Amino acid sequence: MGETAAAAVKAGPLRALGAMSGTSLDGVDAAVVLSDGVSIFGFGESRYRAYTDAERAVLRAAMGLWEGGDAAIEIVEAVHAEVLSGFEGVDLVGFHGQTLAHDPRGRGTRQGGDGRVLAEVLGLPVVWDFRSADVRLGGEGAPLAPFYHHACARWTGAERPLVFLNLGGVGNMTWVDPAVAEPEAPGACLAFDTGPANAPLNDFMQLRRGEALDREGALAAEGTPDQAILERLMGQGYFRRMPPKSLDRNDFAWLGDAVSALSGADGAATLTAAVALSVAAGMEHCPRPPERVLVTGGGRRNPVMMEMIAASVGCPVAPVEAAGLDGDMLEAQAFAHLAVRVARGLPTSCPTTTGVGAAVGGGILSRPGAG
Repeated sequence: MGETAAAAVKAGPLRALGAMSGTSLDGVDAAVVLSDGVSIFGFGESRYRAYTDAERAVLRAAMGLWEGGDAAIEIVEAVHAEVLSGFEGVDLVGFHGQTLAHDPRGRGTRQGGDGRVLAEVLGLPVVWDFRSADVRLGGEGAPLAPFYHHACARWTGAERPLVFLNLGGVGNMTWVDPAVAEPEAPGACLAFDTGPANAPLNDFMQLRRGEALDREGALAAEGTPDQAILERLMGQGYFRRMPPKSLDRNDFAWLGDAVSALSGADGAATLTAAVALSVAAGMEHCPRPPERVLVTGGGRRNPVMMEMIAASVGCPVAPVEAAGLDGDMLEAQAFAHLAVRVARGLPTSCPTTTGVGAAVGGGILSRPGAG
């Protein structure tokens, strides 16, 4: 059985292992963080396991499903078990699972993968289903990394506001004021999904070229963005909504149809420019201008995307590595940190990160042998 209340864990920092499989469907990231749920004391080893083309196809077919998708769930559990079993000296695991469907104002949210299964396989306590409690209490259920971003900002020694921008399948940003001690306190964080990021571009590349992504932005660099499609995108009501707000991977799926008549280069350029325009629109919601934007996720490796974003916002833009962080593992680390917060009864989201009515601790803690 799962435990929703704080569970007895040893005092002091825990060696927590987090795992993340994002909507871009590239693979599973796993990373260790030494954390007491409030502060970061260090980083441990990490590991990545890419999905095979066959696994990715099964997962893609399950996107949007509110029931069924058993083959996809089995893949999620098996690959996570494979990746997570290779770590030693772990106190606690944070397992995000795979988001299959997300409609917080409708049917809720669905993360594929059962933490009870992993608890038995790994022989370790596992915190999972991080989003459901937030959604039940009126929140968007996403994004959930902001409290970790706040801890990262304080770890870097930042004194002025900054933005963490995650470019995964969907884009999301966290505006952080590190001068505020607690992430749930007023004025500490503002977070929301910005719009489409790598998911439409990756799907386009798979369809046109049989490739998982536009590596180095090479195809987009050869093309010209279609302004009519971009104007249609920015006319969508989502961009006029005040944050917090969140998206499902498929909310901008129409972009794929919109660029279908374009050349490969122009289609890639249009979908890349869509990311930059979405981010620029999001920056308008920041309470105060950030000192800089630190980019995490796969998008930071696309120089064309990064250049377009830098040209669209009014402050320096750099990969999170510029602040001494690991952009490949930040999301996985976030769920390690959040797992410690759940185990210690600390909130994992609040009104300014997900729109939930009050600060809430999400997640279920499952222990091996609990039945």
